[in-house]
Amino acid sequence: MEFCPKCKSMMRPSGGVLKCRKCGFEKKAGNEAIIVGGAASKPEREITVLEGKDDAGLPTTDEQKCPECGNQKAYWWMRQLRSADESEVRFFRCTACGKTWREYN
Repeated sequence: MEFCPKCKSMMRPSGGVLKCRKCGFEKKAGNEAIIVGGAASKPEREITVLEGKDDAGLPTTDEQKCPECGNQKAYWWMRQLRSADESEVRFFRCTACGKTWREYN
């Protein structure tokens, strides 16, 4: 990122040159790479999908009773499903029958 030597505004890349939007000053771009936007550098988000018996490694709790079979042990995990100002949702999966249910905080 470079700033205009005349008006101190940020210079923007435009066709191999850096151009000031405020005063129109132009400077040839140097050897450094010009990155426009920056969206290409974002890493892709990993989404966890729990299927079948892939629950190994998840924490367990003895405080939730399965609504299906009455088992007292369940795997649990949390996800942010709505906007950031709302609380997370806790999901449970029974270790015996595999039923999944949720609890809103």
